[in-house]
Amino acid sequence: MLTLILRPDVNQEIRTALEKAGQREIGGVLMGEHVGPGEFTITDLTVHKRGGLALFVRRIEDALTSIRSFFERTSHHYTRFNYIGEWHSHPSFELEPSPKDDVSMFDIVVDPTVGAKFAVLLLVKLDAAGRLLAKGHLYLPDATRHPCNLTYGC
Repeated sequence: MLTLILRPDVNQEIRTALEKAGQREIGGVLMGEHVGPGEFTITDLTVHKRGGLALFVRRIEDALTSIRSFFERTSHHYTRFNYIGEWHSHPSFELEPSPKDDVSMFDIVVDPTVGAKFAVLLLVKLDAAGRLLAKGHLYLPDATRHPCNLTYGC
């Protein structure tokens, strides 16, 4: 099972984006560091503000500058630092992928031009007290989806 570690700064960045978005869905791209067998720390993310009450449109073009900057900062050490997947909010729904989410994520892992061996979808929302709720889903090229362990790092 894959473990995702959410750093406090990333946690706060997501919370701030969710607060600003209210009931609109938002999301972006996740980038991270491979820190151990089956363990990745989410170190960077993008925030795309295109979304509605029940829809978020993923546009990788919006994230390319941030992704390129991430690779520059990490000296293109792709085995340690890389694209991990996507995140978006489900402010009015459970933190389970929709059929459209599944199709989008499987498209990423089966696309030979992407070259991903896996992709993660992190679904998030705020509870009534303003706490971040998150759930990770791992997508594999064999068309399977698995839950991720999620921990909050220091």
